[in-house]
Amino acid sequence: MKRVLIVDDDRRMRRTLQILLERMGLDSAAAADAREAHEHLRGARFDLVLTDLQLPGPSGLDLLDEIRAAHPSLPVVLLTAYGTIQTAIEAIRKGAAEYILKPFDNDSLAHVVRKALDGERVRSENDFLKAQVDESWAAADRVQALPGLRPVAELIDKLAPSASAVLVTGETGTGKELVARAIHTASPRRKALFVPLNCAALPAELLEAELFGHVRGAFTGADRDRKGKFEVADGGTLFLDEIGDMPLALQAKLLRVLEDGSVERLGSNSPVRVDARIVSATNQNLPDAIAAKQFRGDLYYRLNTFEVRLPPLRERPGDVDVLASLLLERSARDLGKTPPQLSDAALALLRGYAWPGNVRELRNLMERVAVLAADAVISEAFCRVMLQLPPGDAGASPSAAAALGSAGGDQSLTGAVDRYERQLLLQCLDQTGDNKAEAARRLGVSERTLWYKLKKHGL
Repeated sequence: MKRVLIVDDDRRMRRTLQILLERMGLDSAAAADAREAHEHLRGARFDLVLTDLQLPGPSGLDLLDEIRAAHPSLPVVLLTAYGTIQTAIEAIRKGAAEYILKPFDNDSLAHVVRKALDGERVRSENDFLKAQVDESWAAADRVQALPGLRPVAELIDKLAPSASAVLVTGETGTGKELVARAIHTASPRRKALFVPLNCAALPAELLEAELFGHVRGAFTGADRDRKGKFEVADGGTLFLDEIGDMPLALQAKLLRVLEDGSVERLGSNSPVRVDARIVSATNQNLPDAIAAKQFRGDLYYRLNTFEVRLPPLRERPGDVDVLASLLLERSARDLGKTPPQLSDAALALLRGYAWPGNVRELRNLMERVAVLAADAVISEAFCRVMLQLPPGDAGASPSAAAALGSAGGDQSLTGAVDRYERQLLLQCLDQTGDNKAEAARRLGVSERTLWYKLKKHGL
């Protein structure tokens, strides 16, 4: 449900606006001045701010300036009983979405609010589309740059011009979505959308609605018609990640869509023609799943016109050098730090590591290195500590030793790792302002794991 923040020093006006917004199906919160508005904005997410121009203390225009600086994409509508052409022009120039005079009629207010919310939705969708395009081009460049994926890149060049279905297989974290995006970018569909959907991330009912869309009233909460991923991907590529986790009943419906080339939204009997290329991915052995009656054989052969197998990172050590340097530089720049360099010994250690989590594990490691590195050159000893590997023959670097802290009476590896882990948690929480969700993301763990670690170390 969309949420609106009302800012007005007149209590009766605040209540009137809240009632009108509730009738529109919108949630709302109210503030009497700019200070209260900032408190609301710090504590919750809003889709629109509806503020009076004349406020005690900072005016509505002042509040607009502050919102534009802190929340550039948040639309603001100004209301005033003292409007002039000059203030209207000033408000729009400063970034107001709309401007309305008091007294207003209910229909006019509803129209302005809907227009502002629709504009915010369009901006969000455009940002999403731009990110999708940027990611696809970056994916194609990365596949071409990795020596261990050269055979994969050559296969992509051959199969991309067709509209045939492609099944990308490989262990978790090998970069299957990267390959799917590269296929899309190299295809004639590159100007249309690449639409990803993780089939393991949603329960069956929601997954069906995401795939095929729904009409208003199809189920509780369906307050408007909504396109599914098939329709959104029309003319482009639909990427079905973790296809092996799709429920059997939904597999049958997916097969029918692939064979007919049309979808029916939930609650509708009207078929809609779609033309989306299907690229799917799995880390499962689908022939074994077929034998166990957990996956449909007819769907497997429909999805598997071409198979692209991604080798695990341990089978392509030459890619480690390229990926580690790229990921470390990106992580450091995201933190506003000068990217450190990996020493030759550190790179040799990384090349020889088994990487059970593949590229995803390497990315998480480089994020942790970027956060904790104090030296311009990352040593092998420091990487050993980060990977929780036994120490090598060479002594620990000063930064690694400092991170581990004084051994005291406990010289065991477990004790050293515990001391380092505790300091790592403290540093990350300090750098994120005690933001647990951001700290968990930087450390490459779930929030549940982070809370367990904090409790373990008494933090």
